[in-house]
Amino acid sequence: MGQPQKSIAAEQQILLLGRVLQSLREEDDVDVLIETTISYLKEQFDYRLIWIALYDRLNHILFGKGGMTPDNDTSFLRQRVVLSPGDLLEQVVIEQHPLGVADLQTEIRAAEWRKVAEKFHIQGTIILPIRYKDRCLGVLLLGSERWGYLLTGEIKARLMMVLGELGAVLYQNEMHLQQKQTKRTDEPLLELLENLRSLSNLNQKLEAAVQATHKFVSPNRTNIYWFEREGRYFWCRMSNQLVNIDRNSTSQQAAGMTVQELSDFYYALSVNQIVSIGDARSSLKSHFTAKLLQRLKVRSLLAAPIIWQKNLLGFLAVESNEPRIWTETDKNFVQGAAGLISLVAPTENMESTIKKIQEDAQLSGQVAQGIYNEHDLQETLHLCAKRVLARLGATRFLLLQHDPEQNNYQFIYQNQPHNRRPLTFSLNILKELDGELLQRSTQAVEIENLDEDLRFFNWRPPLLENGVRSLLICKCTQGHIPVALLVITHETHRSWTTLEKELLWTVSQQIGVIVRQWQLHNRTTQQQKVSQAFEQSLRILTQSQNSKIEVEKNHLERTALEQIASILGCPLAVLLSWSPGESWAEIIPGVIENSQLGIFSDASISVQAEALIQWALATESYLTLKVDNLPPETRKWLNAPDKGQIFVMALRTNADHEITGVVLLADYQERRWSEQSLSATATLISQLAWWRREKQITRLLESTTEELRQLNWYKHRRLEEIQRITAHSLKQIHDLGIPANELTQMRYQLLLRQLDHTATSMSGMLKLEQWQLHISWETMPIASLLKRSLERIENLLKQQKLWIGVHGLGQPIDEQESPKNSSLVRGVPTSSAQPSMAIAGDIVKIELVIHELLVTACNRSQIGGRIDIWCRRLDASKNADAKRDSARVGADHQALLELSITYNGAIEPQLLTELHQNIPKDVLASSNLDQPPALHLLICQNLMQELGGELNFYQLPDNRVVSRLLLPLVGNDS
Repeated sequence: MGQPQKSIAAEQQILLLGRVLQSLREEDDVDVLIETTISYLKEQFDYRLIWIALYDRLNHILFGKGGMTPDNDTSFLRQRVVLSPGDLLEQVVIEQHPLGVADLQTEIRAAEWRKVAEKFHIQGTIILPIRYKDRCLGVLLLGSERWGYLLTGEIKARLMMVLGELGAVLYQNEMHLQQKQTKRTDEPLLELLENLRSLSNLNQKLEAAVQATHKFVSPNRTNIYWFEREGRYFWCRMSNQLVNIDRNSTSQQAAGMTVQELSDFYYALSVNQIVSIGDARSSLKSHFTAKLLQRLKVRSLLAAPIIWQKNLLGFLAVESNEPRIWTETDKNFVQGAAGLISLVAPTENMESTIKKIQEDAQLSGQVAQGIYNEHDLQETLHLCAKRVLARLGATRFLLLQHDPEQNNYQFIYQNQPHNRRPLTFSLNILKELDGELLQRSTQAVEIENLDEDLRFFNWRPPLLENGVRSLLICKCTQGHIPVALLVITHETHRSWTTLEKELLWTVSQQIGVIVRQWQLHNRTTQQQKVSQAFEQSLRILTQSQNSKIEVEKNHLERTALEQIASILGCPLAVLLSWSPGESWAEIIPGVIENSQLGIFSDASISVQAEALIQWALATESYLTLKVDNLPPETRKWLNAPDKGQIFVMALRTNADHEITGVVLLADYQERRWSEQSLSATATLISQLAWWRREKQITRLLESTTEELRQLNWYKHRRLEEIQRITAHSLKQIHDLGIPANELTQMRYQLLLRQLDHTATSMSGMLKLEQWQLHISWETMPIASLLKRSLERIENLLKQQKLWIGVHGLGQPIDEQESPKNSSLVRGVPTSSAQPSMAIAGDIVKIELVIHELLVTACNRSQIGGRIDIWCRRLDASKNADAKRDSARVGADHQALLELSITYNGAIEPQLLTELHQNIPKDVLASSNLDQPPALHLLICQNLMQELGGELNFYQLPDNRVVSRLLLPLVGNDS
């Protein structure tokens, strides 16, 4: 029986819920809806406290609509509750989600309800929002004497259904009420449009608009303010209280309001934005809102701009002396009325506007015609400037061009009244934001108040100092950095119409053609200047090569520096010069044309310590930097302003050649030279470097040649004297006759033969080798040659206590050893040699070369050390290495003799490098080969090449030094 009773009870709850929902749908009275809901909650739910409140969105307030308490006193349930941040009720209203409180008596976020809970012993409480979609319409509070706030699924479902239906009905009633209260704007606006169409005078039309607006919105005052661009102020042209006010009227109502006073209000109107200031609400910033209301002496304001072709003509304002919330209907009507005024306002000056358009077209045509006919461009600019200044009512016409070298804008043309002086300063490069603004612009950029506008901020100080207060600026050419700019200025704060800005834009684009013609002319002039500098430089170098007359010291360097400085237009050009191996640089002044720049020519400049020299040496090409980046040591001898610019470049020829100077150019102001000028300057400096190198080489060779001639003359005369004395002695010996003693006679004859042979050889040398070497052809066994060479150094071997061994003379070819692949062999040199081991060539000179190598080995060996002489036959037909060696020395024969002298001794790696044939040598650089004994080795190396052999020097991995000599062997058919 229990189960049917539960089913019956559930059916009754569902039926009762359906009747309540039906009642809520059919009822329109809010109070009846609230009472129906409260009655259902009393009957179906066990709660001691019930409260329903409706939410006012505009004022953020809950209005109590009734409920139930244990003592049936519901007076406090109908009070108004102001929501505060952090309250439980505000949290429910904002989040629109149910909120439960386990014990309302201890909840600090509901201070007023804690007293109620303590009075009626309420603990568990649930607060639910009454909502429709995303809008909160009210709240429901349910409290019980039990602790906790959990709801069963069935109870929660019934509550949500009832509150959902109540929210939907409340929302429909609210929308219906708003529609009844909302005024329609279409009919009054259509009526106003019809009135404007029937009126002919603009003031009558403005009066009609004011009356219609005042009637619809019902403010305290309705005014139309007109904007005067010349003085940048608004004046009250029409009002519902004083109709048809003249701008020159002395009444307070007609008093003007400057743009500086209105500030943010003016800029909002300029971008076609309606301004609404009401009860604690404002579309402007709070600090300016109070200032504006105080200026207009009102408490509420609604203003709509009157705009024609992007030009602000004025604004329509409705003003109230009391705080007022402006509805959307009010805003729409005021905005619509202002739009109608903007349509009828231009008809007042239609004729003058048409005339201005015709004059603008005529002006553009005259400028274009002047450019096309290639008339005097200055005269064309002059006529254009006068017309533009007269048309725009401006003071100055300024044409600026970007100077890439100084990175600023220079005035290339100015036009101003006769009682104004031309501007003599330059303007800094544009900031990034200003440059982007000009790039994006398709008309003139307007600065109405230069004192307050943050655009072109870095131009403000010089322009304000010269009386500029407002300006228009246009780019004349395209580019990341505009090459040319056209600026129109005025001495008062003012604005210009869109038509005027478009005119200036058109003129600026035509002037851009003139600027481009000037650029081409300047570029041609610069190229001619560079060409003349090159021609002059080449003429100077040619004269220096052909001239035999002694000129002033460093005269040619000074002249070349003048040509180099002319390319970059630098007033200072010097050369820091030094010779290879020197530690101090000499200052050679070329150009010093400005008192702000100077050089202390007596200063001592260290090549290694001077920063400018080291920076130039470390840079492959040229280097530019500012003077304030120089170290204090450099500033001691270089006097220049901190903002000045420096150009340095080393006199560099080939990478293997030593640098002997650095060119220094300086300017007293910041410069940014063009790549063309820098490239031309670098080329001239490179020419100067090669010319100086050629000059130094010529001097060195002339000096060396002179010394060799003197040495040759001296040696030749000494040999002549020796030959004369020797011949005279021999004559005396011959005259004495032959001694009688047989032994003495043999020695006497031997001595005579030796003296005779010496005299004969010296006679041949004096005759055949007076100014150049004479190559003879002889043959000699290598063993005999080595024996004679060793006999000549016998005393040196004894002094150094050296052991010497000769290897490979008596062994078969296949068994011969090499210093590259065998160990040293101790023992006495082999005295017998194979008959084929004979060399061919100038035996005397070869013997001298071998002697020089042996002496070097003795001098570099340690005391008590050893020297090894390795002989090996190289047959080109059987050995690939020998074939390559034979081809390298250019020998016609097939066989070569490899003679290697090895010893343990010290030798400089740099000397081995310089003696290597394949490494280029700088004749100007200091070298080990300039002095003996290295010079003698170099002479032997060069001499062997002339004799058809080869001489190389290298060091083995075990640190032994090898002198490898290749000599041609006598062939079988010799």
